[in-house]
Amino acid sequence: MQHIYPGEVFADTADFDIGIRQLLPRYDEMLSVITHCLPSTSRRILELGCGTGELSMRLLKCCPEAQVVAIDYSPRMLEFALSKITAAGYEQRWTCLEADFGDWANDPKELGFHQKFDACVSSLAIHHLKDEMKLKLFQRISDSLCEGGCFWNADPILPESPNLAEVYKSVREEWAVQQGTTLAEIRAKIGATSTYGHSSQDQLATLDSHLQMLTKVGFETVAVPWKYYGLAVLGGWTRCN
Repeated sequence: MQHIYPGEVFADTADFDIGIRQLLPRYDEMLSVITHCLPSTSRRILELGCGTGELSMRLLKCCPEAQVVAIDYSPRMLEFALSKITAAGYEQRWTCLEADFGDWANDPKELGFHQKFDACVSSLAIHHLKDEMKLKLFQRISDSLCEGGCFWNADPILPESPNLAEVYKSVREEWAVQQGTTLAEIRAKIGATSTYGHSSQDQLATLDSHLQMLTKVGFETVAVPWKYYGLAVLGGWTRCN
């Protein structure tokens, strides 16, 4: 089995866009929620863990004045994303950086940012960090947003009980069948994950833990605009002085 970075999921990058939609219920709806939560007037958006560029494409379409800075540590994901962005004609408004956002959490100089962002987004990436690093990252995000800026994160969450863990598992199995496949068939395409940088295999936190961390680092309002069993979009807004 091919070894891959955490977050790459599938051994073959070409399997990602179809496979992730079979693996995760309502994937497209989840990304749409993030784009709806961002003001269309956003001019500078930071995306952490851009993967194959699915969320970037939505951001660039919904925020016509925006420049998106996208970070991922996977060269093959960035290459795949860039091909999509270029084909759509958005390459002048999209900058990608091959980097570990965990390094940025530890040191704000790591990525050389000098301007603040109107918004920060992430999907299916932050859950690979341990809770201590999640908290550091949320603090760095808070510090990097303009007044009244927002942060939205789409991620799997830790089930609050063993009973719910079984419910969440059965929902994903039913979803896969509805897509004409099975979880076993999907997982046969998944690569073996090795720890890379600050990320490792799933390090899930409960929804409540996420919201507590966001409040602790200074988000004035925290919210959960979308939740579907074990998946959630969560985040909030920084203070306006």
